[in-house]
Amino acid sequence: MATYILPIKRILRVIDWQLIAPAIALTILGILTMHTFGVGASLAPRQLVWLVFGFIAYVILATTDLRFIRRTPVIMTIYGIVISLLVLLLVAAHPIMGARSWFVIGGLSFQPADLAKVALIMLLAKYLSRRHIEIADWRHIAVTGAYTSIFVLLVLVEPDLGTAAILGSIWLGLMLVSGISKKHLAIIGMGLVVVATGLWFGGLKPYQRDRIVAFVNPAANRQGAGYSAYQAMIAVGSGELFGKGIGYGTQSQLRFLPEYQTDFIFAAYAEEWGFVGIVLILALYALLLSRLFVIARRAGTNFDAFFTLGVAVLFAAHIAIHTGINIGLLPVTGTTIPFMSYGGSHLMMEFVVLGMVTALAQYGRSVPKEQADQEYQS
Repeated sequence: MATYILPIKRILRVIDWQLIAPAIALTILGILTMHTFGVGASLAPRQLVWLVFGFIAYVILATTDLRFIRRTPVIMTIYGIVISLLVLLLVAAHPIMGARSWFVIGGLSFQPADLAKVALIMLLAKYLSRRHIEIADWRHIAVTGAYTSIFVLLVLVEPDLGTAAILGSIWLGLMLVSGISKKHLAIIGMGLVVVATGLWFGGLKPYQRDRIVAFVNPAANRQGAGYSAYQAMIAVGSGELFGKGIGYGTQSQLRFLPEYQTDFIFAAYAEEWGFVGIVLILALYALLLSRLFVIARRAGTNFDAFFTLGVAVLFAAHIAIHTGINIGLLPVTGTTIPFMSYGGSHLMMEFVVLGMVTALAQYGRSVPKEQADQEYQS
């Protein structure tokens, strides 16, 4: 009996409940929002299964020694594999809703862009952990920007503007926390304006340009490009203070709001839970992000700190862009919100990175920072 009790005790001791509990709560709220309660087929049971798998993945990673992921050969191998998957995606994958973003095997789908986010965080964490004090050197900004641009360009070709924006946000966020100068930041800002102009005239698909135009005044084209944004704003506004009740959101249950389980789940949730419910999920996200910041501050190595901050930036970017789209502050780009939106691929990725953060934190508390940095300078 003791042989079974001891491992369970160890697992319970290793699990960071302050980190994982908000994630589980957010996933459950998302499952309640996407459940149809008898009105047609529901995706909630499948998402519940993915929640179980995600938690198991978290536990496995949290209790595993992941020090090897700090090594440059490991990181570059993962980076190369992701590039290969993104290229293969463009060649072999069948378009789904106009984009080559998923590999579909049987009844399961996998989005390599989710793996790209993790690979980019690992690569930038490794690079900045050894060079962040030299970030004033423009060369380091250019090198990290080049690594990021490869992923961004491959994702834009799919086309997936939302994921490209997330990848860019990860790079910019980690540049900011590494201490980039105001001068370099201004130059980057001007560069982004140039890139945006180039995308507008030669990189974006017609429907993507229509979405951006519709963002300025979604009511002007309610039945066309502005339909989704307009219906999302109606859903958010109709929730008022306490919402219409779980399962009683007319915009989602009657299918006025498209993709309410994924790209517009915030609007669907706001309609059913109201302003009080919005405060609840924002509080849960705040708990999650604050815990990540605490872990980063206590990190045993620079790599661990930058990796944890990268995960925080990833979640924050998804939250900001998704909610901005749902309340009409940003053009529609098809971006999910962490843990709440339907999808096994991105939900697994989110629990996986939390497991990696927990594992690195466990090792960091047991080894002096100087020793860990020297051991993994390769």
